[in-house]
Amino acid sequence: MPTEYVSEPDNGAHAVPAIPDHSGTVPTSAEARAKCRIAALEDELQTMKEERGMKQRKTTYYIAQGRAIWCMVVLYTNLEDLITENDRRYDESVVDDLVVDTTTEQDCLQHGYIAFTQTLPWLHDMMKKLKKGADVARGDDTSTLKDLIATWINQDFRPSALLRPDDKQLRRFAHDICGKLLYLAEWDWNDDRLSSVKAGIHDRTSEFIVSENSWPLFLYKNYSFNNSNLEKGLFQSKILIQAFKAIFTSSAKEANGDGNSADILESNRRTQRAVNQVKVKTCVASIISMKKVTSRSIAYVICQVCFALSNLSSWCTIDGHFDYEVFWNNIVDFFKDIPGPVAQHRVAKLLEWWTRKIFGKNHCQDLTPEVISRMSVTALAEQRRAQEDAAFDSE
Repeated sequence: MPTEYVSEPDNGAHAVPAIPDHSGTVPTSAEARAKCRIAALEDELQTMKEERGMKQRKTTYYIAQGRAIWCMVVLYTNLEDLITENDRRYDESVVDDLVVDTTTEQDCLQHGYIAFTQTLPWLHDMMKKLKKGADVARGDDTSTLKDLIATWINQDFRPSALLRPDDKQLRRFAHDICGKLLYLAEWDWNDDRLSSVKAGIHDRTSEFIVSENSWPLFLYKNYSFNNSNLEKGLFQSKILIQAFKAIFTSSAKEANGDGNSADILESNRRTQRAVNQVKVKTCVASIISMKKVTSRSIAYVICQVCFALSNLSSWCTIDGHFDYEVFWNNIVDFFKDIPGPVAQHRVAKLLEWWTRKIFGKNHCQDLTPEVISRMSVTALAEQRRAQEDAAFDSE
């Protein structure tokens, strides 16, 4: 193969051998590369326009459908009230197999709901699908925690009688550890009256009523409380953190930690960006774009843990004297009905603690321009500008 040379006739230099290209790259002109890039950008722009048009058509469709509500359904009543009344009747019919006496106002709401679903029949189907999804999710969480609670208790407490993940008959106060975790904060599980307390609970005497009006021990950090400060350590137990992770952010294996692990959502995103680009099942928090822990999500997890510690085999609202619905409201009210700014500060700190435990120590929202201005990257940029100015002034 003849040797190729590159000459430089302008300066009189001798011709030098060209370095052979062993990469197999075919040279292309800058114009050709620019055209390819422009074509790719045009395709991307067209895709974006189509997606935007689809979203706009969906939005326009719902707005157009909504025009019928005030015209054909109700004029002064909130749609939420119609839905609430229908849900109330449905729940009562499921529990009691009949609908109790209703007021004229309630009947008007129900008639409005019927007209609502007749005018927009697709909405009823959508709501049924949403409710079905909610019920399925609750059932999945209940089943998951039934197994995990047994595993966590056996690992952490080492009871003489191990809990069986597939059996709930020997839970609640029939099991020492489950009974201790469900024990109410105003009682002393380790006092000399333990046997009489157990007997009183079993016999459901008036002195030992287990109801939603007390905080169970499993809500407290280290499963212990201070009678003179019942708020200290409340909603900070290890088992709650484990349960929250199992439901919202991680697999059962990842949920075994105490909350100091790395950001699980970021790990999930890294998995999705894997080289093979295989679709993976994302966690609930990613699906609903959950970045912070809320009071209602805490209340949901607490009710699920409480149910997992019980001996109930299927989900229900009432367990003896214990009303799960009122219990859920009591938890939400703790975060919502705040007596003053001091308590508000404690509640805010508690939610921050939960978010840090579940999602990791992510402080991106704290990186304000003022904070960034004090960091070394900004400081170095300022120093370099100052050095340039000083050099210019010295000339």
